[in-house]
Amino acid sequence: MQFKEQLNPIFFRRARLLLIAILSGCLLACSGKDELRTEVDNLTEAYELAQMSIERKNYRRGIQVFEAIQARYPFSDLSRQIQLELLHAYYKSGKHEQAAETADTFIRENPTHPRVDYALYIKALAYYEQDPGMLERWFKRDVTKRPPVDVDLAYTTLRRLVERYPTSEYSADAEQRIIAIKERLSDYENHVADYYLRRGAYVAAANRAKSALEEYNGATGNEESLKIMVKAYENLGMADLAADARKVLATNFPDDS
Repeated sequence: MQFKEQLNPIFFRRARLLLIAILSGCLLACSGKDELRTEVDNLTEAYELAQMSIERKNYRRGIQVFEAIQARYPFSDLSRQIQLELLHAYYKSGKHEQAAETADTFIRENPTHPRVDYALYIKALAYYEQDPGMLERWFKRDVTKRPPVDVDLAYTTLRRLVERYPTSEYSADAEQRIIAIKERLSDYENHVADYYLRRGAYVAAANRAKSALEEYNGATGNEESLKIMVKAYENLGMADLAADARKVLATNFPDDS
């Protein structure tokens, strides 16, 4: 009796949850959708099981249970929290597209929810952390020459987060990522502008470089943008605009003048 009194109640709860997880894992091997629906008959136990699975990095299992709960109890008090749990699990398991879609759904359905900033943050990360393709890694291709579709979406989402929720706990990290993304996008715009310049499309080159300079002000690529503008305006015979661009280049990048 004395030994039992010294045991921590948390031990029993964890042991119980672990037993549920083990039994559920065994059942999953020989069960189908009907068994999974039976498994979520008890909402509290199913929710705890899903959380434990995620904590143990068994994202596939956690996602299965959370999705089953969501289908079984779409209007429960936990429905919003389950959306956030799924958003996190999708992201951690590399299901970036599903993470972004879940974030969009959550934001659309709960525009004033206090965790909208979190949904925006995870959505941005889902786009931001897309790795270069396998062939690009093998052949060491310059990813700045690849159209930055996902990166641009991450940039837009992060800016939305910072502008709408400046005091959010995620804003500081978002601002740092914005700086890095600006470098990537500025380099890509300069790559396109230089392509136009080398092919004699001087108007397109000047406009693209000017747009990169304005949109990604502060990026190291600004120097290259100004150089392209100078060359494009000179080739167009626009001496005044070329002189203005050269003056800005000399002021901001004196070592290159």
